[in-house]
Amino acid sequence: MSAPTPTTTATQEWRGVAADDITEELTHETSVRLADRSRRLLKDLLAPYRRAIQLLVVIVLVENVARLSIPYLVKEGIDSGIPPIQESGDTGPLFLVVGLVLVATISQAVARNLFLVRSGHVGQDILFEIRRRVFRHFQDLSPSFHDRYTSGRVISRQTSDVDAIYEMLETGFDGLVTAALTLVGTAALLLFLDLRLGLVALLCGPFLAWLTNWFRKESAKSYRVTREKVALVIVHFVESMGGIRAVQAFRREPRNQEIFDDVNDQYRAANLTAFRLVAWFMPGIRLIGNVTIAVVLLYGGYRAYNGDVTVGVLAAFLLYLRQFFEPMMEISQFYNTFQSASAALEKLSGVLEEEPTVPEPRDPVPLPDPHGELRFEHVRFSYVDGVPVLPDLDLTVPAGQTLALVGTTGAGKTTLAKLATRFYDPVSGRVLLDGVDVRDLSSSTLRDAVVMVTQENYLFSGTVADNIRFGRPEATTAEVEAAARALGAHDFISALPQGYDTDVANRGGRLSAGQRQLVAFARAFLADPAVLILDEATSSLDVPSERLVQHALRTVLAGRTAVIIAHRLSTVEIADRVLVMEHGRIVEDGTPAKLIAGGEGRFSDLHQAWLDSLA
Repeated sequence: MSAPTPTTTATQEWRGVAADDITEELTHETSVRLADRSRRLLKDLLAPYRRAIQLLVVIVLVENVARLSIPYLVKEGIDSGIPPIQESGDTGPLFLVVGLVLVATISQAVARNLFLVRSGHVGQDILFEIRRRVFRHFQDLSPSFHDRYTSGRVISRQTSDVDAIYEMLETGFDGLVTAALTLVGTAALLLFLDLRLGLVALLCGPFLAWLTNWFRKESAKSYRVTREKVALVIVHFVESMGGIRAVQAFRREPRNQEIFDDVNDQYRAANLTAFRLVAWFMPGIRLIGNVTIAVVLLYGGYRAYNGDVTVGVLAAFLLYLRQFFEPMMEISQFYNTFQSASAALEKLSGVLEEEPTVPEPRDPVPLPDPHGELRFEHVRFSYVDGVPVLPDLDLTVPAGQTLALVGTTGAGKTTLAKLATRFYDPVSGRVLLDGVDVRDLSSSTLRDAVVMVTQENYLFSGTVADNIRFGRPEATTAEVEAAARALGAHDFISALPQGYDTDVANRGGRLSAGQRQLVAFARAFLADPAVLILDEATSSLDVPSERLVQHALRTVLAGRTAVIIAHRLSTVEIADRVLVMEHGRIVEDGTPAKLIAGGEGRFSDLHQAWLDSLA
């Protein structure tokens, strides 16, 4: 049996990561819905700048009126300025026309400068607002969203999609308005100068309209695919670099290269399709323009020879025709940026319309002095697959109690912790903190009262002190040091090159696993929550580091409610109470000593197995 081709496998492996991207031909209804959604976002972004945009339109009008006046002034210079010189040597009329041309040129330049400065301010303000909204919204969305939305796609929204909108704001508005004014203004002036010659010149209109409409439709499809493919490239790159240790450990580099080559080739092919459209459109416009100029020159020259039109009118016609077709070339560039920006707006508006699965309460209940009692009342929960993880959980954790959860993988321990922190809401039943449903607490109140420390020990770029005060940015240096001393972390921090001001490097790479764990505990200790949840917080530590952390744990847990999820029974020993879970149900409940003394049961077996492993 032959191996699957890279293209087939890459599609299977990576197309799923861009589920929000369009990978099939859109129905008319879907296209209308996406367009409406994008227009709503764009309208909302532009609303605060209505007056600024109106001023920009006025500036563009002045610029284009000045530009369109120049061919007409050339016509006046030829027809009204040269004859007086030939007849009497009077150069006044010609110099007057030349002066007006200079005034029009200067006016055009000044208007252009004003437009660039003011449009730059508006464009940057809009981009600032887009980035701010997207960043804030990504932070507000529930963990369930981030479980299915990869980091690469997040980066794609904030980089390539925003850049596409920037290109449209930088060149698109000016190009569109200028093209529209030039086309309408030039057509009107051609008919005004000479009706018959103008009608001949405008015979190209139907050909231009057909070509432009064809390009508009095809480029819309092309650039939607292009946005999809660039997202796939970014996703694969970010995921591969983010997991580079696993990639190198399993010698995944050749396969990842095959997948990247495939998605990169898809992106190249999508861009080539877009370039082919431009390659047909731009020469087509140029061909129609040159043919039109040739016809006008032939017909106008014949009429000028017979005295029906002046040489100045014919010269103005030729200049206006050149101006008439130049915007058509710009329209192709505008469509490029517009279609790319439209596809980007579809993606961004889709993200911004995502609703958190754990929304903020309309009327949040205050919790001024949380004690830390946790209660689960008939809680049922399942993930998107619908398989119940917690079929019917009843549990009370009194304030100040240290509860250990043990059980096999998939027993529901981490799910219980996620419900307590309200990363998810139960399908039915209630989770109560001090008698208040956590769904009635604002996220800030709940996060102040309940803190989770996970096995990842995620440290952010910055100093050790910055990471300790992560939950309390206003904490003083003395408070940071006091938290580190209480947990036994002060000595190793002081020994670092810059002490508390040492940069921890990417994800805390400058620190050992045990040191990262102590910093994470210091962070939680400084935040001073009523409830602390430790999800496999010591699972990645060696024995010496674990002993160091065990001492810190006793300090962290003193005087607060704690839920410890652990496979290592050395961590469980400090608990007041142990729950053994299986298939989402509590099968054993008691103190560690009581469950061990019974000599039978799952916890007793686990404890004996642990003792045997130490022998």
